[in-house]
Amino acid sequence: MKKFKLAVIQNKPIKNKEESINYVIKKIEEASNNNSDLVVLPEIFYYPYELRSLPKIEEANKETLNKLALTAKKLGIYICTGSTVEKVGSKRFNKSYLINRSGDVILEYCKSHLFDVNFNNLRTRESLVFDRGDTFPIVETELGKIGILICYDIRFPEAARKLALQGAEIILVPAAFNTVTGPLHWHIIFRARAIENQVFLAAASPALDMEAKYHAYGHSMIIDPWGTILSEAGVNEDMIYSEIDPAVLMEVRGKLPLLKHRRPDIY
Repeated sequence: MKKFKLAVIQNKPIKNKEESINYVIKKIEEASNNNSDLVVLPEIFYYPYELRSLPKIEEANKETLNKLALTAKKLGIYICTGSTVEKVGSKRFNKSYLINRSGDVILEYCKSHLFDVNFNNLRTRESLVFDRGDTFPIVETELGKIGILICYDIRFPEAARKLALQGAEIILVPAAFNTVTGPLHWHIIFRARAIENQVFLAAASPALDMEAKYHAYGHSMIIDPWGTILSEAGVNEDMIYSEIDPAVLMEVRGKLPLLKHRRPDIY
């Protein structure tokens, strides 16, 4: 792991998919010009999160991924693609990729926990649209060992712990909490996952759009292994930055060796 600069883009997806993608690519270029090594995009970054509409924008030939791969290669930058709606055979996934500086895909992850909830003011069933992923891979890079989760996954401690036990030092989380759960749970859960697994964590949300059917909470964050919020957006479109310093990770894990003190023999 080495010291590097991380950027998180918080954009407002619109119903013109191509325009959303082009806007985000310009923001990636801006992040690169500001010396970022890794850029993280939100969950379904190119279209409003309206479940019934998402099958209409599914991709079978990785069109969006290919555009982002060309951008990564052109700029010599790592990109976490947020997530896209991808058709694989007879299945449809909410899928994220990590692309390296050469434009190669080095990690792919399918959302494993699907958001099926029934609140008075929010009812949704992602399982009607998406199939579940079933693996939690990590990849070793020059920046560090990286894993990806997507939104609802972060509510399950086992998912982040699975990545940490495989050696993850950085967890990237494209997400779209809503304005019902976000104010109560967003900061607590993401900080807890960073603290208990002693990892850097980047949470990338879409910006709030009150004209959309789904109201994303925003508040994209970068958190260190001590649980400190290094950078945070508000609810509007924004881009946040932070330096990721391996010395911080080494210090936290050295002083409070939680992962070494686990007792898997009794639980």
